Amino acid sequence: MANPNAKGVKRLINACFFSVAGFKATWTHEEAFRQEVVLFVVTTPLAIWLGETTIEKLLLIGSIILVMLVELLNSAVEAVVDRVGLEHHELSGRAKDIGSAAVMMSLVWAAVTWAFILL
Repeated sequence: MANPNAKGVKRLINACFFSVAGFKATWTHEEAFRQEVVLFVVTTPLAIWLGETTIEKLLLIGSIILVMLVELLNSAVEAVVDRVGLEHHELSGRAKDIGSAAVMMSLVWAAVTWAFILL
């Protein structure tokens, strides 16, 4: 739990610990995130090798980072929805579907980015 009285450097240090806890939780509970990290590990050296300019390299790597960022947000939405209740509710399903759609869009964007730069 965040300390509302923490200020300055102490607040930043706390935020770093919370972020690491978030990465650990996502790694532990979300297979899709683990797969995307593997994708990142595989594609980053390829991007450095295949990208001709610094901008191309950044776009190739950044498109995969975008997928992981969206997955983190989607996982957060799913965790909150599941915390509220496991019974089926139209709005809960809609929230999860929208998060999933965001991940899919980021994956499509990554594929389009790679295709345009490499082809």
